[in-house]
Amino acid sequence: METAPDKPHILVVDDDTRLRELLKTFLSRNGFRVSTAREAAEARQQLDALDFDMIVLDVMMPGQTGLEFAAELRKTNDVPILMLTAMGEPKDRIAGLERGVDDYLAKPFEARELLLRIQSVLRRGRPASVEAPAAAGTDRKVTFGPFEFDLELGELTQKGKRVPLTDAEIALLRALGGNLGEVLNREALCKSVGTDVNERAIDVQVTRLRRKIEPDAGFPRYLRTVRGQGYRLVDA
Repeated sequence: METAPDKPHILVVDDDTRLRELLKTFLSRNGFRVSTAREAAEARQQLDALDFDMIVLDVMMPGQTGLEFAAELRKTNDVPILMLTAMGEPKDRIAGLERGVDDYLAKPFEARELLLRIQSVLRRGRPASVEAPAAAGTDRKVTFGPFEFDLELGELTQKGKRVPLTDAEIALLRALGGNLGEVLNREALCKSVGTDVNERAIDVQVTRLRRKIEPDAGFPRYLRTVRGQGYRLVDA
């Protein structure tokens, strides 16, 4: 299948030449544009030259690991990241989420599952069932403190300046902002993120989001914990 310029462009980063080429062939046949890199340094060069819709990133690579690369990338780039890992323990997956990874898939994996997860991450810009529908006009935007969040576009600005967000953070803000002032439990927030994350992973995502929106993340003013119930977003 030939890919058109408007098809999603994926960067596959893996030092395993055979797997890298297999993924390129498989994803290309399923309608994606695909570029590849052997390691973080090469991936960084690709990112400097091109815009990507998503990165499929291996954890164990020579030089900079996938976790280190993801953490560095998140300082300047909010491109969605799906991490491939041979480490299947929850603590290892949480380590990825703490560094801004949007989803993960343990090796070995089925190609079809990888495709479905990629499609899920790319779709995650749409509102989930716990989110309030975005209405026309100003109703689609919510404000809290110096921030304004566009529920439809998934864009957060602070005094007019865009704040980079991961897909998971956008999903959380859509859920919480669409229900401003209301408490959402962790189960509902797991559903809003749209993957098989657990409640601990939601806590990690909330912590990451607080670092971007709170004057002091240790004493949150806007994204508050309601003990024994969940979280709520307020215009303090």
